[in-house]
Amino acid sequence: MRVVIALGGNALSPASSIGSAEEIRAALVSTCDVLAELVARDVALVLTHGNGPQIGRILLQQEAAAPQLPPMPMDVCGAESQGQLGYLLAQSLDSALRARGLPQRTLCLITQVVVDGRDQAFRRPTKPVGPHYDEVTAHQIAAESGHVFQAMPDRRWRRVVASPRPLGLVEAPVLPGLLESGHVLVAAGGGGVPVVEDGDTIRGVEAVVDKDRTAALLATLIEADLLLILTEVARVQVGYGTPSARELASLTVTEARALLAAGEFPEGTMGPKVEAACDFVAATGQRAVIGALSEAAAAVFESAGTQVRPG
Repeated sequence: MRVVIALGGNALSPASSIGSAEEIRAALVSTCDVLAELVARDVALVLTHGNGPQIGRILLQQEAAAPQLPPMPMDVCGAESQGQLGYLLAQSLDSALRARGLPQRTLCLITQVVVDGRDQAFRRPTKPVGPHYDEVTAHQIAAESGHVFQAMPDRRWRRVVASPRPLGLVEAPVLPGLLESGHVLVAAGGGGVPVVEDGDTIRGVEAVVDKDRTAALLATLIEADLLLILTEVARVQVGYGTPSARELASLTVTEARALLAAGEFPEGTMGPKVEAACDFVAATGQRAVIGALSEAAAAVFESAGTQVRPG
């Protein structure tokens, strides 16, 4: 069974952490034990992951060092986060695989995701990145840099960038060979580095691609048998946060899209995960699951999580 797993932020570092390498390593011990169990059960894994907190910290580091060093653009910072997290994830998972006497190793591929430079998202940036600022500081940075800032619900201001839809992966032609090696592949971390193609030229753009949408594209391209989106909750819920909240053990694509249209799954939380699951299932006829990291093995073998199926 070939499975693409999209790891949420809780798999990399707890919400209360300051983002140190030690904290990420500590969080990855339990995460990689779960993943190694799947490899031991003959599951061929392709891993992708979020990078929200990490890219924010990298941007903050860039800003702090700006008086002495030229800051890197967002696409370069995205590649940096892929390298950081891919290295830590590969190291931790290799240790877990070795402890079980398994021969597989973990390969990390810095991945570029192709987007449309005319995507409407570039005209309406909405994805918050980086630290929070007061209004005066945000306007000052905007005037100096040309970056776009918006007020957040907490009334503080953050930079916002485009979040275009992923269309393809630059590295798609090499994926079959990597997968045939039998090793675990880490790819498209943080949604991949967004790039546009102009003839034979590829260039990075200031954007952040939703990692669950990229995970669905990746799973479709490699003909995965399952897309597993891991998050902090055991199952998708309707009426989330209300006394009438109810977990859903299974959904068809038609049911899930109807609930999306009714506003049951907010854009900033469960919405992109459900959309990604629907896109993969509709494109392939295979199965997707949304569930908790601690129940990953059970979710793969159909006894946990919300199972999204054709229909």
